[in-house]
Amino acid sequence: MTAVTHKIVRRRDALAAFVFLAPFLVIYSTFLVYPFFKGLWISLHDWELAGDYREFIGFLNYQDLWADTIFWKAVGNTLKFVVMTVPAMTVLALALALAVFGDGRLKGALRSIFFMSSVFSVSVVTLIWSMVLSADNGLLVPLFNLFGVKPINFLGHPTLAMPSLALTTLWWGVGLPMALFLAALSQIPSELYEAAELDHAGRFTTLIRITLPSIRPTLLLVLVLQIVGQFQIFGQAHLMTQGGPANKTKMLVQYIYETSFRDWQVGYASAMSVGLFILMFGFTMLQLWLGRKGEE
Repeated sequence: MTAVTHKIVRRRDALAAFVFLAPFLVIYSTFLVYPFFKGLWISLHDWELAGDYREFIGFLNYQDLWADTIFWKAVGNTLKFVVMTVPAMTVLALALALAVFGDGRLKGALRSIFFMSSVFSVSVVTLIWSMVLSADNGLLVPLFNLFGVKPINFLGHPTLAMPSLALTTLWWGVGLPMALFLAALSQIPSELYEAAELDHAGRFTTLIRITLPSIRPTLLLVLVLQIVGQFQIFGQAHLMTQGGPANKTKMLVQYIYETSFRDWQVGYASAMSVGLFILMFGFTMLQLWLGRKGEE
């Protein structure tokens, strides 16, 4: 093959690759890249949701964030929620995956049951758990009455409201990471477990020395997905507690939503959205760095 022919083939392959990538690049740019930079531009304006008032104010919106106590309260609540849910979700999903992994009708049925909650919408999930946790006629009220104890208003309690949201989220979201762990477990060669059995290795040793190292990439993926997902919590807090009591469960996305669509301050809400992006990006990069550090 001459140099000219080789050059033509390379150009043809590059053109074919671009044609195949073009639909994805168009969709990615339209729904992710453009909105991101549009949000950055809006955050530099005093931009109202209704009307044509759009005054360029530079970084004043970001300066106002430093003095906004509700914003920092929402950031703290969101971080607290992430700390409560991400490790618990990962450990619970892995434990369930280990418990139901393998053949058998019972394990197959349990896999379907545990995954079933993930297909519900957030409105259905919050309705179910509001009925369970209600202090008036909730499903737990007869249990409190049985022991002669006054029913607890979980969603209105300053200390128990956040754990209630975390419990709801765990019940709702454990199915997907469990499925990811099941897929990873199925890729581990059975010869490794057979060799461990011949060496009389216990279950804990097998878990630490074989299972966890083998599913490390999936474990890292689950952690990153959970960090990104839980930072964006909105529906549970908005529908179950409305951010109460006393802003104890007001999350950052909920505050962004209220600022934009209730107060019509789109520019200020965009500045908060940029702050949320920085938080998610920072924690995700930290998790990836720790994962690679562990592999080394």
